[in-house]
Amino acid sequence: MKGENNKDELSRLWSMLSQMLPPIGFFLYVKHRKPFPNKAKKTFRNALIGLPIAIVSGYVFNKTTS
Repeated sequence: MKGENNKDELSRLWSMLSQMLPPIGFFLYVKHRKPFPNKAKKTFRNALIGLPIAIVSGYVFNKTTS
């Protein structure tokens, strides 16, 4: 049964990119939500995980010292 729906899995590259760059994850979610629901769920989950990480790291790296 796993071999039948082999295209509904997200590659590691896209998984990492959707987590590091959440807009890519949201775009892939919208693109794949109808034909590949498992792929879409994983990209959406990775984008949601990457969003707070991006906010915190942006705050830490842009913090200026007085």
